[in-house]
Amino acid sequence: MTTVVGFAPNQEGRAALEVAARECLLRGTDLLVVAVQREQPLRDEAVAAELGARHAELMARGLTARAATSDLRDPADAVVQVAQRADASLVVIGLRHRTPVGKLILGSVAQRILLEATCPVLAVKPVKG
Repeated sequence: MTTVVGFAPNQEGRAALEVAARECLLRGTDLLVVAVQREQPLRDEAVAAELGARHAELMARGLTARAATSDLRDPADAVVQVAQRADASLVVIGLRHRTPVGKLILGSVAQRILLEATCPVLAVKPVKG
């Protein structure tokens, strides 16, 4: 089984990655990390760097984490495609606060993933601190 996380190098993405890693350990699944920002391809080394000091601990506990790629440009489509190809049991995404006008004008990647994914989706908010 596999858990897929939509990752961006920001507070929301890091929160989603941390929760996804914990879910993988609880469920005994592998972790596939999909970049939702397309500046540069996400590599396995970048996943390890984002997990930081927790990477070694998580690997020692049995977590297998790797980057996943999609040829699709749209982030929502990419996450859904990777989840379907991997027959994922769970998708984890980070949420950020948006104004009603922002939602109307820009749409919502998270909303599209929630509606289009063929498996359960866990939406995570970063801890305010």
